[in-house]
Amino acid sequence: MKSEDSVLATIAGYVDTLSFVALFGLFAAHVTGNFVLIGAEAAGFGQGVFMKLMAFPAFVAGVVISSVLAKRVRATTPNRAACLLYAVQAALMLAFCVAGVGAAPVVHPNSTPVIVCGMVGAAAMGVQNAHARLVSRPGVPNTVMTGNVTQAVLDAIDLLSPKAPSDAKAAARERLGKMLPTILAFAAGAIAGAIAYRHVGFWALLLPFVALVWLAFKAWSSQPDMTAPTSAADSRK
Repeated sequence: MKSEDSVLATIAGYVDTLSFVALFGLFAAHVTGNFVLIGAEAAGFGQGVFMKLMAFPAFVAGVVISSVLAKRVRATTPNRAACLLYAVQAALMLAFCVAGVGAAPVVHPNSTPVIVCGMVGAAAMGVQNAHARLVSRPGVPNTVMTGNVTQAVLDAIDLLSPKAPSDAKAAARERLGKMLPTILAFAAGAIAGAIAYRHVGFWALLLPFVALVWLAFKAWSSQPDMTAPTSAADSRK
């Protein structure tokens, strides 16, 4: 599905920004960004250091769950693995929504409901980060945009350079065509996540939940018919 990376990038930007504004600067998708915040809070700048520390094991748990589940399905049916991971992430996203609504109003970063809410969000995005590495498909990274932006700038330089060979320009143009929509989708998701949280709070997480359910359905419906023989040799078995 050509739009899959853009949808996932929108979800990542949306959820990361929502968690940042709602949970005292927590990065749910770009979880390593919490290192910076933990360092700042250790020096007395900011709050919620314990929640950010707990986001790491929750994120790792999401990755581990994804790995175990993806390896349980046959490698010959990547769409089945994709469907399963989308469904798991959708379930965790719904749990993130419910936990956030239950924790509201969020006024203390070290309260148990707030910490649990942040952990569930980090686990959900751990699944998405693991998905791209567990299910082989053409695409670009969709949760962290630093590498994409760097490559996009390099490709733009090649396209503008009169000394760049034609084959290098063709490759750069193709990469840029894949990365630019993802970068823009992430940015749009980030803006939408902040605006949605301002107006409806944690109920805003229902939108990425619905998007993930749709992706799971699309992955399921595009699975090959494993009951039908794929060749004459198979039909004789």
